[in-house]
Amino acid sequence: MSGIIGKKIGMTSIFDASGKNVPCTIIEAGPCVVTQIKVKETDGYAAVQLAFDEKKEKHTTKALMGHFKKAGTTPKKRVAEFTRFEVGNRKGFGETVGVDIFVEGEYIDVVGISKGKGFQGVVKRHNYSGVGPTSHGQHDRVRAPGSIGASSNPSRVFKGKRMPGQMGSKRTKMINLQILKIYPEKNLILIKGAVPGPKGSYVIVERWS
Repeated sequence: MSGIIGKKIGMTSIFDASGKNVPCTIIEAGPCVVTQIKVKETDGYAAVQLAFDEKKEKHTTKALMGHFKKAGTTPKKRVAEFTRFEVGNRKGFGETVGVDIFVEGEYIDVVGISKGKGFQGVVKRHNYSGVGPTSHGQHDRVRAPGSIGASSNPSRVFKGKRMPGQMGSKRTKMINLQILKIYPEKNLILIKGAVPGPKGSYVIVERWS
């Protein structure tokens, strides 16, 4: 797996070769700095650590300041590891990784934190339809979950029962998204469709090889 760290800018649409209007997401991907190279002999596994987006020194711990200084770069907000880079795209310690590792038309995966919806009921969270018509006095049961289990046996609610609760704000991966356009001079990638997270959120663009 190789990839890059990016930031979701927003959504737009472009016209493809056939004249069809295609929705897409704009991602500012990189440039990312290689801040650590892990090898199997000393770390137990091989990986490349990338860092992205500038961060103020006063908001950075001394340990991280030393870590970034060793790589010859300024403090960064986001750090992520990628387990495998192709030989042609492999970078050395302290070098930068840009959108040039991708090509237009290829398919990638995007990982992000989905939008938080707060505490939601079963109708919105699990697509329940409620308990039915509001007849015979059921005026306040339209969005209720209904029965959640038996009474005396087993005298409990089974784990995994779909109930109201926190919705969203989870690590989400969208797979097999196509890269429509790449703007290397602006570090922008246009990806077909939507990706997880609100505007300004950080995402990881991955390629499995």
